[in-house]
Amino acid sequence: MQVEINKKSIIQELKNPVKVVSKIMQTTAFQYFFTRISQAGFLLFGSAILAFIWSNVDPAGYDHFWHQELTVSLAGFTLTHSLVHWINDGLMTIFFLTVGLEIKRELLVGGLSDPRRAALPIAAAVGGMVFPAVIYLFFTWGTGTEAGWGIPMATDIAFSLAVLSLLGDRVPFGVRLFLTAFAIADDLGAILVIALFYTPAIDLAALAVAAAIISGLWSLNYFGVRHSLPYILLCILLWFAVAKAGLHPTVAGVITALFIPSTGKYDTDLFLEMVSKRLEDIQCRDGSCGESILVNQNHLNAVQEINLACREVETPLQRLEHGLSSWVGYLVLPLFALANAGIALTGLEPVAALTDPITLGIAMGLVLGKPLGIFIFTFGMAWILKTGLIQGTSWTQILGVGLLGGIGFTMSLFVSNLSFTDSVHLEYAKIGIMIGSFISAGAGYALLRWSR
Repeated sequence: MQVEINKKSIIQELKNPVKVVSKIMQTTAFQYFFTRISQAGFLLFGSAILAFIWSNVDPAGYDHFWHQELTVSLAGFTLTHSLVHWINDGLMTIFFLTVGLEIKRELLVGGLSDPRRAALPIAAAVGGMVFPAVIYLFFTWGTGTEAGWGIPMATDIAFSLAVLSLLGDRVPFGVRLFLTAFAIADDLGAILVIALFYTPAIDLAALAVAAAIISGLWSLNYFGVRHSLPYILLCILLWFAVAKAGLHPTVAGVITALFIPSTGKYDTDLFLEMVSKRLEDIQCRDGSCGESILVNQNHLNAVQEINLACREVETPLQRLEHGLSSWVGYLVLPLFALANAGIALTGLEPVAALTDPITLGIAMGLVLGKPLGIFIFTFGMAWILKTGLIQGTSWTQILGVGLLGGIGFTMSLFVSNLSFTDSVHLEYAKIGIMIGSFISAGAGYALLRWSR
C-alpha cells in the first residue's frame, strides 16, 4: 500500500529522518508491477478489437500496411523484413527483455526465490503447459498441423492480470501473487519451448559471434558496470548475431536480462545513513522551510545528493525494468496485438473455421487444458510437499486462476507465427486463440467473482 506523507508530517519527524525515508519507500515492487501490467492489459484488449475491425472493414489495406518491407543494415549485415516481422522479432525483443528481468527478480527475491514457496506456481506452470499441448495434439494428430502444439501452452500475463484487477478486493492478495508467479514461470517455459523446438538450422559461425557477445555481457556484469547503455548496445549486437545464427532473435532479450546487475552501488544501510545526514542539513529554525531550495544553496546541495544516492542504491535490474515496463505495456504489446490479431472473416467458411482441428485444439487446450493442468499439478505438488496454499487462497480460486491462465493471447499469437506459414492455418490458429482466451477470461472472472 502506498503511504502518503504530507509536508507537516515530514517536518515533525525530521528528528528521525530514517523513519521518514522508510515510510516513503513502502510502495512495493509487486504493487507497481501488478498495477502497470493490468493497465496495459486493457490497452492490449482494445488493440485486439481494433485489429479485428480493421482487418474486416479493409482486409487488403490491413494486410498491405503490415507487410510493407523495411530494411535495416549494420556493419554490412542487412536484414529486410515486413513491418509485422520487425514488430514480432524486433520490438518483441524488448518485451522478452522485460520478461527476463521479471523472471530474474522473481528468482532472486520474489515468489520464486524460496524453492518450497515456488514449488506450487512452478508446478502450475508445468501442468498448464503439458495438458494444453496434449489436448492440441489429440485434435490435430495426423493432420500435418501438429507443429502448433506450443500455441495453447502460454499465458498472457498482462491480459490475465487485467481481468483479475477487475475483481478488486474480492480476491485475496495470495491469488494475485500465485497468478503472477505461475505466469512468469510459464513465460520462462514458453521461452525455452521457442528456443528448443521452434528454431531452424543453426549457423555455427554466427553462433560463435553470439557466444563472444555473451562473454562481453558477462564481463560487464563481473566488473560491476551498472549503467544500462553498454548492456543495451551489446543486446542489439546479440540480436543480429542470434538472428544470423538461425535462433529466434527475441532470445537475445532474455539472455541480456540474465546479466543485468541486481545490486546497486550502495547498500540500503549506507543509503539510509547518507540520506539521514542530508535531511538534517535541511532543517529550518522556525520549522517551516518554504521555498528554501531556491534561496539556500546548502538545502539544494542536500537534495541533489539525496537524489544521487537514490540512483546509486537502486539496482540496474529494477531501474531498467521500471523504465521499460511503460514502453512494453503501452506501445510494444498494443502494436503487436494490432499487427497480429486481425482475422479477415470474409474469405473463411465459418463452419470449417470453427470445426478445424487447429481451432478446436487451441481453443480446447486453453479452455480445458490450462485449468486442468494448473489445478491438478498444483494439487499434486501441495500433497507431495504437505503444504498449504498462499495466504488464504482456496482451491476454488486456484481453479479460477487456472481458467485465467487460459488467456494465451500475446504469447499464443507469437508462437502461432512460428508454427504456421500457411495463411489459412494461421487464421484458424488466431480464431482458436481468440475463442479460447475470451471464454477463459469470462469463466475465470465469473468463478473468482462468486468464489469465497
